[in-house]
Amino acid sequence: MNTIKTQLASILALVFLFSCEQKSSSNTSESELINKINAVQQQVMSQGNISEEEEQAMLSLCSIMSKSDGLGDYSPDNRMVLKDVDIVPVYEGCEKLSAEETKACFNNKVTKFIKREFNLKVSKDLNLAEQKQVEAFFIIDENGNRTGMKVRDAEVNIQAEILRVLRKIPVMKPAIHNGTNVSVLCSLIVNYGNDIEIEMAYIPERPNN
Repeated sequence: MNTIKTQLASILALVFLFSCEQKSSSNTSESELINKINAVQQQVMSQGNISEEEEQAMLSLCSIMSKSDGLGDYSPDNRMVLKDVDIVPVYEGCEKLSAEETKACFNNKVTKFIKREFNLKVSKDLNLAEQKQVEAFFIIDENGNRTGMKVRDAEVNIQAEILRVLRKIPVMKPAIHNGTNVSVLCSLIVNYGNDIEIEMAYIPERPNN
């Protein structure tokens, strides 16, 4: 068991070093790190004494380390904040509404989708005495695709689960500003514990902090 804990600590150290010292690394370097995490996972599992929680933690780390859809490629120069656009992205079922109705419909559809798709067991397994809160961000680009994502500090499993669900957000009609399709930054407040509550938020733009 001590060996397993040492290996898990090594993984966390790799993640820390990668995030703090390798911010400009190529996708190849990132892939190499994920391969190392997978290799350690296979090695530990072959010993036959890894717990379900430890296995899930490893899988969660792999999910979080996938930066191919992060916010890094979307600086404030080439995106807008949701509250500032003329027409927000149009989620399926929100067509032919006024701008304000489209916004309310978008908020409702997105929050319901995330709550429905979120695996509540991940949150319940933390056995929290009270609910905790985390901020999450994602981008709907000028083609209506969900692209960049970020989840602020939270338990590894919670971060991974939120990212998993955000990756499933369906394609929609893009936001429009001054008659042109634009990329838009959306923000969420996620309250989790024995239940999960989602609300759209208009957090000042600081997702890279």
